[in-house]
Amino acid sequence: MLSEHESLDDMDRRLIVATQAGLPLLLKPYHALAEQLGISAADVQSRLTRMLAAGLIRRIGAVPNHYALGYTANGMSVWDVTDTHIDELGTQVGALAFVTHCYRRPRCLPDWPYNLFAMVHGSSRAEVEEKVAQIAALLGVEARAHDVLYSSRILKKSGLRLAG
Repeated sequence: MLSEHESLDDMDRRLIVATQAGLPLLLKPYHALAEQLGISAADVQSRLTRMLAAGLIRRIGAVPNHYALGYTANGMSVWDVTDTHIDELGTQVGALAFVTHCYRRPRCLPDWPYNLFAMVHGSSRAEVEEKVAQIAALLGVEARAHDVLYSSRILKKSGLRLAG
Protein backbone atom coordinates (compact mmCIF):
# COMPACT_ATOMS: atom_id res chain seq x y z
CA MET A 1 0.00 0.00 0.00
CA LEU A 2 0.99 3.62 -0.25
CA SER A 3 2.97 5.00 2.66
CA GLU A 4 1.49 7.72 4.84
CA HIS A 5 3.56 10.25 2.87
CA GLU A 6 2.24 9.10 -0.52
CA SER A 7 -1.16 9.57 -2.03
CA LEU A 8 -2.81 9.39 -5.40
CA ASP A 9 -2.49 12.67 -7.22
CA ASP A 10 -4.75 13.92 -9.99
CA MET A 11 -2.49 12.43 -12.70
CA ASP A 12 -2.56 9.00 -11.03
CA ARG A 13 -6.35 9.13 -11.01
CA ARG A 14 -6.44 10.25 -14.65
CA LEU A 15 -4.07 7.39 -15.56
CA ILE A 16 -6.28 4.85 -13.75
CA VAL A 17 -9.36 6.14 -15.56
CA ALA A 18 -7.50 6.02 -18.90
CA THR A 19 -6.39 2.40 -18.38
CA GLN A 20 -9.19 0.76 -16.40
CA ALA A 21 -10.84 -0.56 -19.57
CA GLY A 22 -7.46 -1.80 -20.85
CA LEU A 23 -4.33 -0.47 -22.45
CA PRO A 24 -4.60 0.88 -25.99
CA LEU A 25 -4.07 -1.91 -28.52
CA LEU A 26 -1.11 -0.23 -30.15
CA LEU A 27 2.55 -1.02 -30.63
CA LYS A 28 3.48 1.60 -28.00
CA PRO A 29 0.54 1.85 -25.58
CA TYR A 30 2.45 3.84 -22.95
CA HIS A 31 3.33 6.47 -25.55
CA ALA A 32 -0.33 6.77 -26.58
CA LEU A 33 -1.36 7.21 -22.95
CA ALA A 34 1.40 9.74 -22.43
CA GLU A 35 0.17 11.80 -25.35
CA GLN A 36 -3.43 11.57 -24.13
CA LEU A 37 -2.46 12.66 -20.61
CA GLY A 38 0.22 15.21 -21.49
CA ILE A 39 3.08 13.44 -19.70
CA SER A 40 6.05 11.35 -20.81
CA ALA A 41 5.87 7.62 -21.55
CA ALA A 42 8.50 7.09 -18.84
CA ASP A 43 6.21 8.86 -16.36
CA VAL A 44 3.28 6.62 -17.39
CA GLN A 45 5.42 3.52 -16.78
CA SER A 46 6.84 4.73 -13.47
CA ARG A 47 3.40 5.71 -12.16
CA LEU A 48 1.93 2.32 -13.13
CA THR A 49 4.91 0.50 -11.60
CA ARG A 50 4.54 2.46 -8.35
CA MET A 51 0.79 1.84 -8.15
CA LEU A 52 1.31 -1.86 -8.89
CA ALA A 53 3.95 -2.15 -6.14
CA ALA A 54 1.65 -0.29 -3.73
CA GLY A 55 -1.23 -2.67 -4.45
CA LEU A 56 -3.44 0.04 -5.95
CA ILE A 57 -3.65 -1.89 -9.20
CA ARG A 58 -3.47 -5.68 -9.30
CA ARG A 59 -1.76 -6.36 -12.59
CA ILE A 60 -0.81 -5.15 -16.00
CA GLY A 61 -1.37 -7.85 -18.56
CA ALA A 62 -3.30 -9.15 -21.50
CA VAL A 63 -6.77 -10.60 -20.94
CA PRO A 64 -7.61 -12.65 -24.03
CA ASN A 65 -11.19 -13.26 -25.05
CA HIS A 66 -11.18 -17.05 -24.86
CA TYR A 67 -14.48 -17.29 -26.77
CA ALA A 68 -12.97 -15.41 -29.71
CA LEU A 69 -9.99 -17.80 -29.57
CA GLY A 70 -12.30 -20.81 -29.94
CA TYR A 71 -12.44 -21.89 -26.30
CA THR A 72 -16.21 -22.12 -25.93
CA ALA A 73 -16.39 -24.85 -23.28
CA ASN A 74 -15.53 -23.34 -19.92
CA GLY A 75 -15.54 -25.50 -16.83
CA MET A 76 -14.82 -24.56 -13.26
CA SER A 77 -13.52 -27.77 -11.77
CA VAL A 78 -14.20 -27.99 -8.05
CA TRP A 79 -12.35 -30.37 -5.76
CA ASP A 80 -12.64 -31.70 -2.25
CA VAL A 81 -9.04 -32.03 -1.10
CA THR A 82 -7.54 -32.36 2.35
CA ASP A 83 -7.05 -29.01 4.03
CA THR A 84 -3.59 -30.01 5.22
CA HIS A 85 -2.31 -30.29 1.64
CA ILE A 86 -4.43 -27.71 -0.19
CA ASP A 87 -1.71 -25.07 -0.54
CA GLU A 88 0.76 -27.51 -2.06
CA LEU A 89 -1.88 -29.09 -4.29
CA GLY A 90 -3.28 -25.72 -5.37
CA THR A 91 0.20 -24.59 -6.39
CA GLN A 92 0.65 -27.73 -8.51
CA VAL A 93 -2.78 -27.43 -10.15
CA GLY A 94 -2.32 -23.70 -10.75
CA ALA A 95 0.98 -24.40 -12.51
CA LEU A 96 -0.72 -26.55 -15.17
CA ALA A 97 -0.61 -24.73 -18.51
CA PHE A 98 -4.32 -25.24 -19.16
CA VAL A 99 -5.53 -23.91 -15.78
CA THR A 100 -6.27 -20.20 -16.11
CA HIS A 101 -6.86 -19.59 -12.42
CA CYS A 102 -6.85 -21.68 -9.30
CA TYR A 103 -7.87 -20.74 -5.79
CA ARG A 104 -9.01 -21.97 -2.40
CA ARG A 105 -12.57 -21.35 -1.17
CA PRO A 106 -14.28 -22.30 2.07
CA ARG A 107 -16.50 -25.34 2.18
CA CYS A 108 -20.21 -24.96 3.01
CA LEU A 109 -20.96 -28.32 4.56
CA PRO A 110 -22.94 -30.44 4.21
CA ASP A 111 -24.06 -29.22 0.78
CA TRP A 112 -20.77 -27.97 -0.67
CA PRO A 113 -17.64 -29.99 0.20
CA TYR A 114 -15.35 -28.37 -2.39
CA ASN A 115 -12.42 -26.18 -1.34
CA LEU A 116 -10.14 -26.07 -4.42
CA PHE A 117 -11.30 -24.43 -7.65
CA ALA A 118 -9.51 -24.57 -11.02
CA MET A 119 -10.82 -22.96 -14.23
CA VAL A 120 -10.32 -24.93 -17.44
CA HIS A 121 -11.19 -23.80 -20.97
CA GLY A 122 -11.52 -25.99 -24.05
CA SER A 123 -12.99 -26.05 -27.52
CA SER A 124 -15.43 -28.76 -26.35
CA ARG A 125 -16.68 -30.30 -23.13
CA ALA A 126 -14.75 -33.44 -24.04
CA GLU A 127 -11.53 -31.42 -24.10
CA VAL A 128 -12.35 -29.88 -20.72
CA GLU A 129 -13.09 -33.37 -19.32
CA GLU A 130 -9.69 -34.59 -20.57
CA LYS A 131 -7.97 -31.71 -18.77
CA VAL A 132 -9.99 -32.33 -15.61
CA ALA A 133 -8.87 -35.97 -15.76
CA GLN A 134 -5.26 -34.72 -15.78
CA ILE A 135 -5.97 -32.68 -12.65
CA ALA A 136 -7.55 -35.76 -11.05
CA ALA A 137 -4.44 -37.79 -11.87
CA LEU A 138 -2.23 -35.08 -10.35
CA LEU A 139 -4.30 -34.89 -7.17
CA GLY A 140 -4.59 -38.67 -6.86
CA VAL A 141 -6.02 -39.91 -3.56
CA GLU A 142 -6.00 -36.36 -2.16
CA ALA A 143 -9.08 -35.63 -4.32
CA ARG A 144 -11.98 -37.13 -2.41
CA ALA A 145 -14.60 -35.74 -4.81
CA HIS A 146 -14.92 -33.31 -7.71
CA ASP A 147 -17.34 -31.83 -10.18
CA VAL A 148 -17.23 -29.50 -13.17
CA LEU A 149 -19.51 -26.48 -13.41
CA TYR A 150 -19.91 -25.31 -17.00
CA SER A 151 -20.60 -21.74 -18.03
CA SER A 152 -24.10 -21.27 -19.37
CA ARG A 153 -23.69 -17.69 -20.55
CA ILE A 154 -21.08 -14.97 -20.92
CA LEU A 155 -21.04 -12.38 -18.17
CA LYS A 156 -19.26 -9.06 -18.48
CA LYS A 157 -16.39 -9.11 -16.02
CA SER A 158 -15.01 -5.88 -14.67
CA GLY A 159 -13.56 -4.58 -11.47
CA LEU A 160 -14.05 -1.33 -9.68
CA ARG A 161 -14.23 1.63 -12.05
CA LEU A 162 -13.36 5.20 -11.18
CA ALA A 163 -15.56 7.88 -12.69
CA GLY A 164 -13.85 9.81 -15.45
